Amino acid sequence: MIRVHGLTKEFDDINGVFRALDDVSFEVQPGEIYGLLGPNGAGKTTCLRILSTVLRPTRGFAEVAGINVMHDAESVRRNIGFMSCNTGIYDRMTAREMVEYFGRLYGIPEDKLQTRIEDLFEILQMNEIRDRLGSKMSTGMKQKVSIARTIVHDPPVIIFDEPTSGLDVLVARNVLQTVAALREQGKCIIFSTHIMREVEKLCDRIAVIHRGRIVDAGTLPELADRHDQPDVEELFFDLIKKRDNALSEATMA
Repeated sequence: MIRVHGLTKEFDDINGVFRALDDVSFEVQPGEIYGLLGPNGAGKTTCLRILSTVLRPTRGFAEVAGINVMHDAESVRRNIGFMSCNTGIYDRMTAREMVEYFGRLYGIPEDKLQTRIEDLFEILQMNEIRDRLGSKMSTGMKQKVSIARTIVHDPPVIIFDEPTSGLDVLVARNVLQTVAALREQGKCIIFSTHIMREVEKLCDRIAVIHRGRIVDAGTLPELADRHDQPDVEELFFDLIKKRDNALSEATMA
């Protein structure tokens, strides 16, 4: 459902060329939550923006739902939902108006759209806020609307980029429960985070990414066994340290 091979992204900066992604490869299947785990600036968001057609790669190949992101961006966008902690909510629109608006942008026929909205508002327990303006919503309410607008077109592939960043424990828990429910519907999900607890709770497989490169990937038991480190947090820091050491050695060579 998602195929990435040799993905590389470079940017020009004052020091020359900055490589935000370095030969990244992975696959994600339907009904799977694939975690991208890494510190801030690791390259997670750059990778996800390429998958969602916001950025073009410098080199490499990426495919979403069988569609090449470089060749048919419009079709990719129809088959993907993207949510981050910065997904916008319009202050002067109600919850229902916002979800309707995005449904119409995706070209959903009106009768199907209204049925879809009713289903989403029931599933996400949003009926009590359907007529509330964005400016009057709590953080938790805004997150529910963000999820609804992300999945209103029922995409087979969904990307969550740090969706719980800055949320309190109860709201974050609701977000994680929604992500898990989407997996049960057979969705192909990438979940980007730097929070170890979320990885343990949610992800079927993970890739640890640091300084643009995937250091290692697999299930948590596989990674723990391979690196002789059963504690997820210590495993993460160990892999990050190995990547830093490799870069230091390359610089000195």
